Amino acid sequence: MATNATNNQLDLPHFPEPSDALRRAESLILEIPDYPVEGILFRDITPLLADGPALRATIDALIAPFAGTYDYIAGLEARGFLLASAASYASGKGLVPIRKAGKLPRPAAAVGYELEYGVAEVDVHADMPRGSRVLVVDDVLATGGTLAAAHTLLRKLDYEIAGTAILFEIEGLGGRDTVNDPRLHTVFHS
Repeated sequence: MATNATNNQLDLPHFPEPSDALRRAESLILEIPDYPVEGILFRDITPLLADGPALRATIDALIAPFAGTYDYIAGLEARGFLLASAASYASGKGLVPIRKAGKLPRPAAAVGYELEYGVAEVDVHADMPRGSRVLVVDDVLATGGTLAAAHTLLRKLDYEIAGTAILFEIEGLGGRDTVNDPRLHTVFHS
């Protein structure tokens, strides 16, 4: 794993070298082989979530490039909710959950998308004013299918994507190309 202290290729601001807390945060992300199925290397962020200073440094690094550019934060189910909630609190902006199909209690807008093994759907309540600027937050960027669907869903509702903030990018799986957001920012990558 490597800390992504800069994203200058994306015209995002330059950041100083990672703090001790951010380096500690990176060390707290555990790699669990063959979970949830054989052949998958799962990134367990629960130790990071349990360490207050490391979590704070991570959330600061996650949203700092987007200061002043968004009205709401959208978090993707499920671990994206954890990060988006903390980011929402830190920035004083509202939180919008993007859920799997059928998980929202009221009528919701939906977009379907293809997976390697079938189809899926993401839903959101259309409660924000049209034209709202939304920062999309998730934990991991792998192939990018769910994240791209979330972008499609938000744009369908006339929301502006202010950027995409990802805790951890698994490079080499094409996720960055699939999402196709020039303002995509990752804190850590491998």
